[in-house]
Amino acid sequence: LQMLKSFTADHKPLMGEAPEVRGFFLGCGFNSAGMMLGGGCGRELAHWIIHGRPEKDMYGYDIRRFHSSLTDNKRWIRERSHESYAKNYSVVFPFDEPLASRNMRKDPFHQILTEEGCVFQERHGWERPGWFNKDGPAPVKDYDYYGAYGIRTNINYKYNELLGKEYTFNFPPHHDVIKSECLSCRHGVVVFNMSYFGKFYLTGPDAKKAADWLFTADVNKKPGDAYYLAVGGGVAEHNWNHIRSVIQDRGFRCQLTDHSEDMGMISIQGPKSREVLQEVLDSDLSNNAFPFSTHKVVSAAGHQVRAMRLSFVGELGWELHIPRDACIPVYRAVMAAGAKHGIINSGYRAIDSLSIEKGYRHWHADLRPDDTPLEAGLGFTCKLRSSIPFQGRERLEKQKEEGLKRHIVCFTIDEKIPMFGLEAVFRNGVPVGHLRRADYGFFIDKTISYGYIRHPDGGVVSSDFIKTGDFTLERMGVTYKATAHLKSPFDPENKRVKGIYS
Repeated sequence: LQMLKSFTADHKPLMGEAPEVRGFFLGCGFNSAGMMLGGGCGRELAHWIIHGRPEKDMYGYDIRRFHSSLTDNKRWIRERSHESYAKNYSVVFPFDEPLASRNMRKDPFHQILTEEGCVFQERHGWERPGWFNKDGPAPVKDYDYYGAYGIRTNINYKYNELLGKEYTFNFPPHHDVIKSECLSCRHGVVVFNMSYFGKFYLTGPDAKKAADWLFTADVNKKPGDAYYLAVGGGVAEHNWNHIRSVIQDRGFRCQLTDHSEDMGMISIQGPKSREVLQEVLDSDLSNNAFPFSTHKVVSAAGHQVRAMRLSFVGELGWELHIPRDACIPVYRAVMAAGAKHGIINSGYRAIDSLSIEKGYRHWHADLRPDDTPLEAGLGFTCKLRSSIPFQGRERLEKQKEEGLKRHIVCFTIDEKIPMFGLEAVFRNGVPVGHLRRADYGFFIDKTISYGYIRHPDGGVVSSDFIKTGDFTLERMGVTYKATAHLKSPFDPENKRVKGIYS
């Protein structure tokens, strides 16, 4: 008897509304786990169909976790589905990366960063920088199916060897390399290639109405203006479909256009970033002329780029959003100007560390579809003091009135051991939650983590409840005393992003 089984590219089901056809829902690809998952998934799918969204966090099963260019690509499907099956019972290590279906989406900086020793991660089909190997290039090779089907196994495969060295639940061998990238950002200047971001334009007569409804913040634009949206690459497809669905459902006269492949994006961050960019850009970068959280179209190396004074690492810095053909000339100009300041390339492993140290939130770790901005400590991003309606406003107003039954908390420990998320959180010996995300903060020299906690009796989680508790974190059966923080211990006054260094 031969059994036919459906296996997906990541060994997880395909669920939710199909991006291509409104009202057509998927509930398939259960990878021989249908009997185990069917009850819960069936309940969530029913809620999804009736109410437009599931009740629980189903993002890991949502079909929108895959970019549309991949789901129609036979090579991607064949290779990734094979590797997911081959590694079905393998230990899942924190920083593992797929070998299959790589180099599907490459930004303009890919080749030059490969030559600089970039060890890439795969996200949403994109090759994005993970960290930079000091022993030379480690390019990703074509998938060898682990030697199956008569295919010759890749030999002298440095990228695979570097991944293998990370098969540990301790700090990886290149922990000091990531430390160097992080501290170069904190003390000097680095360049992050963030080109995998989704880059969308929201335009049309009702663009402001759509933006007011879609975004919790007060965008404060004139009617009919266009909006440029830079969206984290891993969630770009999800955001794209959500925004288009809202536009359609509410009848807004506007459209969303995707320019993700047409542009590159680099972020120059650190105390010396202004000195470097002042030599490259034809604009005054002083605090008065170019305040934090503003943007301008400027000239860089003879090319027009959009400069935004923003940071996801908690330092003085600018993002440059660059037309594809201008990416390499602008990058080279930045590196040339930064040479005397010790500028280096840095990757997303450093961004993960720097951002958690600062307390910036990551999608689907610190923030999930079943979290609210108030629970996540992001109430300041919501225009609740205005009278402008936005999606979810009534829920937030009710939650604010009733008090929060759970709240995100920052924890640090003194022991030099890594944590990765999902570790249990105890208050006075009673379990109250688990960590969503953890990393090592090299500037504060501690393991730092975030998790949502609840009151054991189901009551409101107040500041006093957090301040008066004795917290411990359990990692692999060992308990560690933890310090709880209401805000990140790194730069709590938010001075560095404003260019204030003492």
